[in-house]
Amino acid sequence: GPDVARATGPSRAFRPGRASPAALATLALLAAAAPLLWATYGKRASGRSEAGLVAGMQARRAAAQETVTETRRTAIVLAAERVAPSVVSIHVTRRETVRPRTVFEEFFLGPGGRRESQGLGSGFIIDPNGLVLTNEHVVRGANEVIVSLADGRDFRADIVGSDDVTDIALLRLVDPRPAGLPAAPIGRSDDLVTGEWVVAIGNPFGYLLSNPEPTVTAGVVSGVGRNIIPGGGSRGYYLDMIQTDASINPGNSGGALVNALGEVVGVNSSIISETGSSVGLGFAIPIDRAMRIADALRRDGRVRRAWIGAEVRPAAPNAVGRSQRVEITVVVPASPAQRAGLRPGALIESGGGRPVRSPLDWEARWLDARVGEMMEVAATVGGARRTFRVMPQDLPSITAERVSAGSDFTFISVSPAIQAERNLSNSEGALIVGLSDAARNLGLREYDLVFEINRRQIRTAQEAASILRQLSGTNSVVRMSFERQGQFGSVSFRIGR
Repeated sequence: GPDVARATGPSRAFRPGRASPAALATLALLAAAAPLLWATYGKRASGRSEAGLVAGMQARRAAAQETVTETRRTAIVLAAERVAPSVVSIHVTRRETVRPRTVFEEFFLGPGGRRESQGLGSGFIIDPNGLVLTNEHVVRGANEVIVSLADGRDFRADIVGSDDVTDIALLRLVDPRPAGLPAAPIGRSDDLVTGEWVVAIGNPFGYLLSNPEPTVTAGVVSGVGRNIIPGGGSRGYYLDMIQTDASINPGNSGGALVNALGEVVGVNSSIISETGSSVGLGFAIPIDRAMRIADALRRDGRVRRAWIGAEVRPAAPNAVGRSQRVEITVVVPASPAQRAGLRPGALIESGGGRPVRSPLDWEARWLDARVGEMMEVAATVGGARRTFRVMPQDLPSITAERVSAGSDFTFISVSPAIQAERNLSNSEGALIVGLSDAARNLGLREYDLVFEINRRQIRTAQEAASILRQLSGTNSVVRMSFERQGQFGSVSFRIGR
């Protein structure tokens, strides 16, 4: 009622002089007990509130730190962690024979003009029992190969086999005998997408860094199917390559190119650079090809090269001066190409389901073909598109009889098939298919055609070997004339010294 309403007003509840003695005593007691009550209960409640606040802040900080940590562990980090233990450094010692140009050089080089040089490269383990894949140019001419693992262990290695055409070599660790090594996960290179992340792992600095772990650089796949025009010093072809802007420097050769899944998709092999260092134009051999070559080297010690006996050239250019197709110019009699029905004048459009727009594309298709496995070739003949089924066979130079002339030269005789295969102008002569480092230092190369020795015409491998054997030990001067890629040259050297 109204009395109650009036009683709730502050002027009536606490007006001095109207409170009873009992009420005043109660208020005095509460005032006296207030500090004790606060000390007992208020501080406990406040402490619980502060502790909860601190704990909450710590939990939020830990969660944020965990989130940041997880964002640091990207696919690139995980890929590097997965493959890096299998990447190795390769240290090579070569003993080279050098022809002294002055009496001072002869004094410093010593008897025989021999000197040692060091080489450095990378590789990666493909088998837990010690098989290592690398580039052929890393171990070319090696007298000793030492492989250093990412964990710091060193192994002596033997060269199981090498292939200079594809620039692939296979090593086996032998001393101490390895087991249970970390083999790299092998992926695929036929489904690479331009723009996807890749990681290059290798050892560009070698002994300049004290720690043995490999160097990791990241980039993207800049392009696939790249054909690099062979340079003057090139011994093989870099065809159908993977291009990347991941930094590749000297010493990276033979290392692994890895996708975001932590799988090896290529063998880092070359760069285009005016400075010798990376400018973002690196190239890797597709892992599908590299593993096929490695399997052949492990199984047979050599590579069976597919050959069909057809030569091509760019077809007539279009209105802007470019040619997008190739034309067959030569078909070797009784060759796989002739048996399949291919003839000069046919315009090639594709091989194995992949387009052929240049002679290097054509070479790339057969570089990856297997002997004895049928390949379809699409071509336009007489205005009509046709499909030809071609069965490649071994290169004639592989199946030809080999003749050795001491330890420096191995020859085969030229046949019509070999003449067409190598595009030689001479139909007779001795083709060099093997030579020593000393012979290489003279300026000779594999597949040079020797057609004259000391002004005597050479028709067969047997004739060349017979002349060199007769001159061996006589301290005679030998003048050898040869053909190389349509050019002619000669070298002179003293035999039997």
